[in-house]
Amino acid sequence: MNLEQLKFDEKGLIPAIVQDAGTKEVLTLAYMNRDSLEKSLETKETWFYSRSRQELWHKGETSGNTQKIVQIKYDCDQDALVVLVVPEGPACHNGTTSCFTESLVGDSVASSLEDYRILQSLQQVIHLRELERPEGAYTTYLFEKGVDKILKKVGEEASEVIIAAKNRDAEELKWEAADLLYHLLVLLEEQKLPFTEVLKVLNKRHESKE
Repeated sequence: MNLEQLKFDEKGLIPAIVQDAGTKEVLTLAYMNRDSLEKSLETKETWFYSRSRQELWHKGETSGNTQKIVQIKYDCDQDALVVLVVPEGPACHNGTTSCFTESLVGDSVASSLEDYRILQSLQQVIHLRELERPEGAYTTYLFEKGVDKILKKVGEEASEVIIAAKNRDAEELKWEAADLLYHLLVLLEEQKLPFTEVLKVLNKRHESKE
């Protein structure tokens, strides 16, 4: 499809719903004109049109919280977009992951995915540790020792999770589970397998059972 087939409104704008490609959380609703959409396609990062300032703006240009585009979809009427992204930080200017934090119906706290954002943040830190190898960091130590050491730690932490669960020790279990998740993310980084690929598998399994 070419851009000519999209239906921009009388002001030359089209609504763009930005969604986390991994968690599927809706991050924000913004607007694009033809120029910002073309820049988004060209740079693979989100560009929008500010209705208040009447100018293009690049998400994260000043904050660093850019959004890497994975896919852009359009609806059946061709007058709205869904932009699937990998966010480099909070989407909202208030510092929250999503601009949609309040709820008219239901518990906004329960429906929020904010608690799970730490997994993405941890993955980013581990990625930087692998690239920069800062001296004295435990993650650097693991990468320098190599895959055998990382696999050994994953096995050890998995065993400790089993023991804590068998003992019905919830306090111990949460700490051991956190250690297991951390070492698993280190292993995924060592294998160059993005965590989002794991989430995609879970999403496909979930969809197949609906």
